Amino acid sequence: MKTNASFLFALLVLLAAVAAPTPVRAQATLSAADVVAMPSPAPDHVISYGPGEFQFGNLRLPPGDGPHPVLAFIHGGCWLSMFGIGHVGQTEQAIADAGYAVWSIEYRRVGDEGGGWPGTFLDVANGIDHLRELAEPYALDLSRVVASGHSAGGMLALWAAARDQIDPASEIHTPDPLPIHSVFALAPAADMEGLEMSGACGNVVGRLMGGSAAELPDRYAAGSPMSLAPVDVPQTLLVGGRDAAWAPAGRTYYNRAVTLGTTSVRLIDLPESGHFEMVVPSTSSWPAVLAALHETFNALDGAR
Repeated sequence: MKTNASFLFALLVLLAAVAAPTPVRAQATLSAADVVAMPSPAPDHVISYGPGEFQFGNLRLPPGDGPHPVLAFIHGGCWLSMFGIGHVGQTEQAIADAGYAVWSIEYRRVGDEGGGWPGTFLDVANGIDHLRELAEPYALDLSRVVASGHSAGGMLALWAAARDQIDPASEIHTPDPLPIHSVFALAPAADMEGLEMSGACGNVVGRLMGGSAAELPDRYAAGSPMSLAPVDVPQTLLVGGRDAAWAPAGRTYYNRAVTLGTTSVRLIDLPESGHFEMVVPSTSSWPAVLAALHETFNALDGAR
């Protein structure tokens, strides 16, 4: 009997192990190389918004006839040319599958001809404004446009929502910007001034802007979310609990926005996410990302 009881106990332990769901990326182990190597499903449409090699976007449409709410998405990668739009293909598709049209913008980055100041900013501005040309043929609802992005793209999403505050004398001012109704920023690298001082990504902010905030205050006044705050649209910022390198930039922007009286900004901590888990649909952090995205669009519907 004693032997049979031991055997039964071992069998129960084995069955419990087999029946238990396999955890998906509960630890923050994803690197940039991991994400870049992941397969990227082809978009429904690749559409140019300008004549340049990097002036195009991926359009992915959800099921149904529309009109579709729109997520204008901007990929990250330290604003550097080595990181292109391909690594967020699975992110774009998962969001489209969840019921939103996704217009994901490629743009000139540091290292590309014409990238940096002012080209990077102008590309993002022109890419978002190109939604006006896409609305009718693809049944897009421009009364429900959320600007979104990851890391450097999250910073650009916040910037895009504040374009109407830019001094008309600035090189990155564009007339009549498309209205943004909310921002959904994933690990936003929004503290441009702090990142420049720390020399992040090989002093990429200094290279993007052409110098420091002390040297070029007018550029940072027009291009940095820290300087443009408060941004007068609802904002959701998601930061990774395991993202020691980039979460502080998002938290710093959040604190500044709240200090300046912004009441429509919220910070969501994803405890199992590093910098990249939040843009990979197979991770344990993704359901929380998707839930927050649904809340963002539902809030727009409730305000109509």
